[in-house]
Amino acid sequence: MAIASSKRPSDLAELVQTHQAGVWRYLRFLGADESLADDLTQETFVSVWKKPFVEHSAAATAGYLRTVARNLFLMSLRRRKRQPMIERLEVADEVWRRYAGEGDSDEWLEALRDCVEGLNGRASQAIELCYHNGLSRAEIGRQLELSEDGVKSLLRRTRELLRRCIEQKQASQL
Repeated sequence: MAIASSKRPSDLAELVQTHQAGVWRYLRFLGADESLADDLTQETFVSVWKKPFVEHSAAATAGYLRTVARNLFLMSLRRRKRQPMIERLEVADEVWRRYAGEGDSDEWLEALRDCVEGLNGRASQAIELCYHNGLSRAEIGRQLELSEDGVKSLLRRTRELLRRCIEQKQASQL
């Protein structure tokens, strides 16, 4: 992708609105905690504001922003004297491209939302308690009257069900 000065700060709000969530999710996927992902997402857009680029397409822009974010993530690891596992980052990039394509993974999130809405009973409750409320297995077990192992099995089965549902939805869109 050729980088040149064309994307102006007046377009920055639109750029952020369109790509912020995708950049943040990508940084979390690479291993940044929430706080670091917040900071690096902001730094990514500040960097682009300081050094504008030519926007060829939404996919190319998303790819460029991921590259900027990835480089900022690597620099943050080096500043904290943590050695990045380059091989793992390269594998992570490949997995991201395989499942999210060149965009920001919004189609996958839509599929996930649809699949979660289709859950019933304890599976739905367990997902809500675990991922929305942040409860531990023991706390979920008390609420659902299950052992911790029972909660672990329920969550594992439910995640597998969600994975298959998402993959089916994505395959039907091809």
